[in-house]
Amino acid sequence: MQLDSHGIATTLPAGWEGRITRRDDVAFVPASPSTAGRSPLGGSGERMFPIAHLANFALPEDRGDFGSGAVELMGPDHLFICLFEYGPEAVGTALFQAQGMPRDLVASQFNPRALQRTIPGQGGLQQFFTEGGRAFCLFIALGAHRNARALVAQANQVLTATTIEPR
Repeated sequence: MQLDSHGIATTLPAGWEGRITRRDDVAFVPASPSTAGRSPLGGSGERMFPIAHLANFALPEDRGDFGSGAVELMGPDHLFICLFEYGPEAVGTALFQAQGMPRDLVASQFNPRALQRTIPGQGGLQQFFTEGGRAFCLFIALGAHRNARALVAQANQVLTATTIEPR
């Protein structure tokens, strides 16, 4: 399956699913006196950036930015990859100083405590990077940490087939 949207492109292996979207339909949260002049979550002026969800299992339509709603459905041989883009103000900051998306991961980089929400048996990885002048977080959840070697090989295959166009 070929995906290409918002400057992110990838070719997924057979049996994989993916979506590249923008979080456009966030509920409006009106400004309170303490947030006057700022843009609260969902408030006017909030800029939306791409989120890519890639998985070797069926993705539910209702998912959180980092896969909540999907990772709970994972079996031991499942893999979930999220590429979450941050705004241009993040480029050049210490958190995003690594250049280029990681594409040669190893099983020892994954940890059960690296998940957004700990799910028994699962493992994960979160890395921040800049590619093409764009700041991203790469978040990967493994259905079973004990299967890290095989699942990380699949992740590397997908990451190698993924490109990010410069902004």
